[in-house]
Amino acid sequence: MAKTKNRTKVKATAKAKPASKPSSKAKLFTIGYEKAKPDAVMAELKRAKVKLLVDTRAVAASRKPGFSKRQLAASLDEEGIAYLHLQKLGTPEEGRQAARSGDIDTLWRVYNKHLKTPEAIAAMDELVSIVKSGQPVCLLCYERDKDCCHRTRIAEIVQERTGASVVDLAPALF
Repeated sequence: MAKTKNRTKVKATAKAKPASKPSSKAKLFTIGYEKAKPDAVMAELKRAKVKLLVDTRAVAASRKPGFSKRQLAASLDEEGIAYLHLQKLGTPEEGRQAARSGDIDTLWRVYNKHLKTPEAIAAMDELVSIVKSGQPVCLLCYERDKDCCHRTRIAEIVQERTGASVVDLAPALF
């Protein structure tokens, strides 16, 4: 996919209430499962001691075995990791099509607009509250390259509002 250097930053204040007190102890992980097997993703989550996986896909279905919502939630549960699907933080169809065609500028334009919707604001507020609780949380999406994935935008906003450190996990390739 083509990358662009002219990405505009999303300002959390345009979408959500400011954080009361950022917590520098909080950690937010992100992971993409592209080119990885479920076992490799699980190993990374366990290594990082993640307690909650937040699925940020608009459509939590996958042609890759083990990554559809029910299968993934069941596998995580077996490992003692909770699952939450925040669908409203997912990329709208137009943005997903742009990403597939390599039009990253359009992806960011569409996603930035989406983040201003009441549904996305509410989902972001929920995520921020969870991260503030201090439990190790990981955002999941498909893209392996965080720079081409909307989860990076989510992580930036959460970091701004909570002071959490962001760590990008990279599961072993198959």
